[in-house]
Amino acid sequence: MLQVIAEREFVRVADLSEAFGISDVTVRADLAALEISHSVRRVRGGAMAPPRGIRSEPSFEESTVEFAGEKQRIGIAAAALVAPGTSLLLDVGTTTTAVARALVARTDLEGVTVVTNGLSVALELEAAVGRLDVVVTGGTLRRLQHSLVNPMATTLLEGLRVDLAIVGCNGVDAEHGVTNLNLPEAEVKQAMIRAAERTVVVADGSKLGQVHLGRVATTDQIDTVLTGTSAPEEEMRRLRRRGVDLVRVE
Repeated sequence: MLQVIAEREFVRVADLSEAFGISDVTVRADLAALEISHSVRRVRGGAMAPPRGIRSEPSFEESTVEFAGEKQRIGIAAAALVAPGTSLLLDVGTTTTAVARALVARTDLEGVTVVTNGLSVALELEAAVGRLDVVVTGGTLRRLQHSLVNPMATTLLEGLRVDLAIVGCNGVDAEHGVTNLNLPEAEVKQAMIRAAERTVVVADGSKLGQVHLGRVATTDQIDTVLTGTSAPEEEMRRLRRRGVDLVRVE
């Protein structure tokens, strides 16, 4: 849908409905979700491509308030995948911070080692130290996201083999895979995926169909995508057609 809008610059709801074989109601719902993520601009009768320009990276604090309830539900679903006595890589971000919060709430978890490059994630996990072993990667501090990146961030990761990586992102697209706005953070995410037996990507619905500068992974390098109720139906269909195990958390 995004590709069609970008190519034609303006597309009517009826045209999208016919092109994708879906109802006008579904098209409008998808356009509403895409507008929230600033991917399209809705106008009377259809939608337009947004003005071209550089997409700036929102701060951690700005992202925290966007889709907060959806991120909380995704966090709970992701935390449910973690078994006692296992090892976990937990990426930086607001959705992964929600995962950390849900891990702390799981009082049944014992003997779990969590390695993170996110200071906000580490602080959330601090309340469960004793039940959880929390390891911070080290590295160079990025103030905008309170994240640790190279130099030094991936040095620790290169010596690890963990059970599960839970990774956030700025975009998940059927053709271009998982991407991120910031290149240094994308590099750390790549290292986490290489170090893990299994990778779960957590992304609120606004991230589906988005493509950004830093390639994190192709769709065949990840195992599962957990997303939320704001995810556009067409983008979910495209990902599933590529064989992605995509779960929409209600």
